[in-house]
Amino acid sequence: MSDLAIVVLAAGKGTRMKSELPKVLHRAAGRSLLAHVLHAAKDLAPSRAVVVAGPGMDNVAAEATSIFPQAVCAVQNERLGTGHAVSMAREHLSGFNGTVLILYGDVPLITAESLRGLTALVTTQHPLAVLGFEAADPHGYGRLIRNALGDVVAIREQLDATLEERQITLCNSGIIAISAGLLWNLLPKIKNSNAKGEYYLTDLVELGAIAGSACGLAICPESEVAGVNDRVQLAGIEATLQTAYRRKHLLNGATLTAPDTVFFSADTVIGRDVVIEPSVVFGPGVSVADNVEILAFSHLEGTQIGQGARIGPFARLRPGAQIGDAAHIGNFVEVKKAVIGHGAKANHLTYIGDARVGPRTNIGAGTITCNYDGYEKHLTDIGENVFVGSNTALVAPVKIGDGASIAAGSVITRDIPADALAMTRPGLDVRPGWAARNREIKAARKAAKRKS
Repeated sequence: MSDLAIVVLAAGKGTRMKSELPKVLHRAAGRSLLAHVLHAAKDLAPSRAVVVAGPGMDNVAAEATSIFPQAVCAVQNERLGTGHAVSMAREHLSGFNGTVLILYGDVPLITAESLRGLTALVTTQHPLAVLGFEAADPHGYGRLIRNALGDVVAIREQLDATLEERQITLCNSGIIAISAGLLWNLLPKIKNSNAKGEYYLTDLVELGAIAGSACGLAICPESEVAGVNDRVQLAGIEATLQTAYRRKHLLNGATLTAPDTVFFSADTVIGRDVVIEPSVVFGPGVSVADNVEILAFSHLEGTQIGQGARIGPFARLRPGAQIGDAAHIGNFVEVKKAVIGHGAKANHLTYIGDARVGPRTNIGAGTITCNYDGYEKHLTDIGENVFVGSNTALVAPVKIGDGASIAAGSVITRDIPADALAMTRPGLDVRPGWAARNREIKAARKAAKRKS
């Protein structure tokens, strides 16, 4: 929407989080709280985005621009309330005359559907609209005061509400959509004559009503506007998201044999007929094609997995791993920034990093790509139909030609031609009868010690 701008309030320190990290950067389901909000808003295609952060919160600005490249950060040096926070965005919205959607960076469950419904209410007749919810327990929330026509005429905070107003269960989420002209006209009129001595953004509603501007009301479920103030609430948000993601993937055709033990990220993509065993964790950036098996206790992030592949158990796929169709990555195998070709196998106790493994190649147990020299990472390039024996060290940069065989226990430090055998084992020395004689000598020594 070219006529929509968003302002996200994200300056809170989050004191109750007991953390040096800004509250909005704490993560749930692999995504920061702020990122959840921005992704929901992004679906509305706003033309401008302003994130209001506190001083020294450069990491908040960086997070915002990673999602909205056009986003700008406004700094609220003094935390004087939500009305004051929004005023920090004014210079960044100079010349904008559309609808301004005001969001909160610690409300990660908000959906694009609810935001779209709210912004649709902003018209010439209703230049302001608020998002409300029916609260199971309204204590602590601002109450929405309506007139006989159903328009919201005021929002009363808990500490300022009368006993009668406190009986109201229709509560304010804090999320507001308002025409830019009305916003900048009313904002300077907000006073801090309230119990907290702050400039409440919610006073816009009453000021608008006095000026003759009707306020529309959109309703969403209470759970959707749950905020995060401490790590207990953060854990609750995580649980809510995981329940939703598990249900989504199950309904989309994946089998989760123990759903409550599987953890997804917000961006996890799972194909059909995928089987996911217990205790699998998906970090950000994972895409899984159809007919894949992911066995128990595997951890995946930043990974693409092709059709019919088999992963785990106890596999770790790190960012940059690309697993080809029908490939096998087995128990205690770690893959990082590596392309594993169609039908290739690494079934046991292996590290493959900064590498290319060709189709149908077999990587034996205990193989390591030695990709780091203490200063730089180097590529190991393994061709197709290669056999790498167990306990092999491939010292990068190195290239193994198609069809080559590497003998078990080898240390490969230079390129191996196609179809060659490479072997660096020392000669085998066999001494018949030595073990028996050694046992006799040891036993005699023990007996002599006991006698002495």
